[in-house]
Amino acid sequence: MSSPDPQVRAARNLSTKSTRGPVVAVTGAASGIGALLTRRLAESDEVKRVVAMDERRGDVPEAHWHVLDVRDPAIAEKLRGADVVVHLALDLDLETDAAARTAYNVRGTQTVLTAAAAAGVHRVVLCTSAMVYGALPDNDIPLSEDAELRATAEATGVGDLLEIERLGRRAPRAHPGLNVTVVRPAVLVGGTDTALTRYFESPRLLVVAGTRPTWQFCHVDDLVSALEYAALEKVDGEFAVGCDGWLEQGEVEELSGIRRMELPSAVALGAAARLHRIGLTPSPAGDLAYTMHPWVVSVGRLHDAGWRPRWTNEEVLAGLLEEVAGRHTVAGRRLGRKDATAAGAAGATVALLGTAALVRRARKARRGRI
Repeated sequence: MSSPDPQVRAARNLSTKSTRGPVVAVTGAASGIGALLTRRLAESDEVKRVVAMDERRGDVPEAHWHVLDVRDPAIAEKLRGADVVVHLALDLDLETDAAARTAYNVRGTQTVLTAAAAAGVHRVVLCTSAMVYGALPDNDIPLSEDAELRATAEATGVGDLLEIERLGRRAPRAHPGLNVTVVRPAVLVGGTDTALTRYFESPRLLVVAGTRPTWQFCHVDDLVSALEYAALEKVDGEFAVGCDGWLEQGEVEELSGIRRMELPSAVALGAAARLHRIGLTPSPAGDLAYTMHPWVVSVGRLHDAGWRPRWTNEEVLAGLLEEVAGRHTVAGRRLGRKDATAAGAAGATVALLGTAALVRRARKARRGRI
């Protein structure tokens, strides 16, 4: 019979750990992907010890916890003895102030890379996104993992991710002996909240005329297993992770049962830019590119290493639709039930009707404060 005391269970688990596996440190370990990975590694017989780092303690008692900010240079001392660091302490929240988000993400990554090198860590695993390839009409389908990173900083958080990638490429030159692995997931689904998951919270799916959207998803469970592969050094370098294949926009509409609303490019992009400029929506116009043009990627390197996704695109889409059921979004801005009812289905698209309704409300609110 297992002990109900988590400390006793932790001690037993540690006593059966491999004595030859790596010591793996995880930043951002208390929540989200970091918490899922920390638990998975703590339960793995291939890992000697897990060092968990975050601004609060998480609920994986088998890990060795350090409560600190990843921007604190003192993290170097806490990393001594670790073989691999998986850096997941990133802020990609749509509602976070953009300047503060960038300061945290870039400074945190810089500090972790420098601290890892100083502590004698030989590998750092960074997690960015397949969005760094850019969503462009002339993209190959699928993109090679070696494809040029052609994204710009116009979409939410992508500028931060590009800078993180740049830091990752520079680190081995600045710190000989340090290896950097970069993991790039497709549209991440499973308890996530992004501009791309909010796209499916509308009663109509915005389609920009003349474009060819394609969709490739990545369930968080598959990302966690890919990160475990990277932590155990079963795969290295730069690689993508996601479901095999992709879905065309028509397939997404058929599977979801959500009809499209098609708008000219100038109207859709112009409306999205105005909404964001006056502060009514968290999503800049650049986010729309990822719903307009293809950016699906090959996952060949993981396949070569023996990894396979557990989820299909169809299954992930079904799960996403369950998650967002009952939510109402206009251009990335969540609406309450009363707002959504008043706006109607057309008001849940990115453009015209939503723009007019939200701008009127903002003007009324400003007049009320005067």
